[in-house]
Amino acid sequence: MIAMLLLAQNISKSFGGLKALQDISFGLEPGQIFGLIGPNGAGKTTLFNCLTGSYKASLGRFVFGNEDITDFSDVKIAQTGISRTFQNIRLFKEMTALENVMVGRHARSRTGLWGALSRGKNTRAVERELRQKSLTLLDYVGLYGAGQSLAKNLPYGHQRRLEIARALAAEPGLLCLDEPAAGMNPSEVSELMSLIRRIRDDGTTVLLIEHHMKVVMGICDRVLVLDSGSKIAEGSPREVQNDDKVIEAYLGRQG
Repeated sequence: MIAMLLLAQNISKSFGGLKALQDISFGLEPGQIFGLIGPNGAGKTTLFNCLTGSYKASLGRFVFGNEDITDFSDVKIAQTGISRTFQNIRLFKEMTALENVMVGRHARSRTGLWGALSRGKNTRAVERELRQKSLTLLDYVGLYGAGQSLAKNLPYGHQRRLEIARALAAEPGLLCLDEPAAGMNPSEVSELMSLIRRIRDDGTTVLLIEHHMKVVMGICDRVLVLDSGSKIAEGSPREVQNDDKVIEAYLGRQG
């Protein structure tokens, strides 16, 4: 039996009297691309936020590797090996693409972010190494030559790629992508799918929220479906696509 990389056990989240999540359980195997889908308001981003420490679950627990991370801060969760992107891009717009990736790498470096900003004598060798690794990551996501461009000046699709590069800079075991294909044209979507597969093939497990069904059905190994804060289905893309509850709650609404 394969040991799970991530276990979510009976996760519930309430905001006052609103039950945003109700008793959600699932597991991710190492090396999977795991999709999370559902109509708007289904609780997908709330679940992401609970997993990555932005919110605290009202009930239940998350186990990553062999460690209970339920009560960890977002910073500690990132240090444990979970990185994320956001539905609304959150780059440092006035910094270059290279600087954005280097900030992500400093989460894993000995110098920390303060060392990156102060550039003290003892940090320079580490800084050179981080710079080179960050340039390599830019190349990896298809942004070769864009290192000195301000993030705000990059095309939208490139900003999405840059956010993925910054998340990968922390060398996560689990990469969480919140609607990575949002706003992309068909060509950009196809390139994104190839990039996500490559990330998985190179050893990083991927959990993604996505409305774009071509992406979900084209690259995910397993899919979890939420509706109104509850889990209504889980299985392979084909199984989920043919599930009557899913067709009624989500897929059937697309036509």
